[in-house]
Amino acid sequence: MSEPRLVPLPKQPERSPEEMLQRAEAFLEEVQRRRTVRDYSDRPIPAGVLEACLRAAGSAPSGANLQPWQFVVVRDPEVKTRIRAAAEEEERAFYSGRAPDAWLEALAPLGTNEHKPFLETAPALIAIFGERYGVGPDGVRQKRYYVDESVGLATGLLITALHQAGLATLTHTPSPMGFLRKILGRPENERPFLLLVCGYPAEDACVPDIGRKPLEQIATFL
Repeated sequence: MSEPRLVPLPKQPERSPEEMLQRAEAFLEEVQRRRTVRDYSDRPIPAGVLEACLRAAGSAPSGANLQPWQFVVVRDPEVKTRIRAAAEEEERAFYSGRAPDAWLEALAPLGTNEHKPFLETAPALIAIFGERYGVGPDGVRQKRYYVDESVGLATGLLITALHQAGLATLTHTPSPMGFLRKILGRPENERPFLLLVCGYPAEDACVPDIGRKPLEQIATFL
């Protein structure tokens, strides 16, 4: 077994308790403005923005640092149309019988349905895949660890980075999502994790009137 190669931790700025609290509260205020958006403008995303946000996502921690994620950015209108058609086919089956009543009732306040025009309107879709296993140069399978946890952490960073840059997002998870791998020509070892819609919100965009749980309902301090 090889020995770890260690390097010094990059220097972090020392912050006073007051500055720490101010920065934490400023970040809280910023991310509280983030909302899932379903109405998009077709306005293009400035060059370099997606690349920087994806690099931020790629800095996420992962099992054994194997970074088992792949991000496929889709801008091509024809490919987006194909994705919409396949997604809506699955969504029609979901809303017309596949989903249990309790699930549909939970979704009702959000106003969702089988129609997904944002998959064509938004300037970019980011299909996120998790590597179920790696493949070495010799074709031998290589184990991946904590794939869902790792890809979930990277996706959270990506959503936050896109919001910080001034873009809106929507996490879309039609079930099943195997069509994404086929349409995008991805290899067998990759499994679709979710489809992230991103772009500028439409001028008349609206969001559901919902709230977030207060701190005492989501955290316990011992």
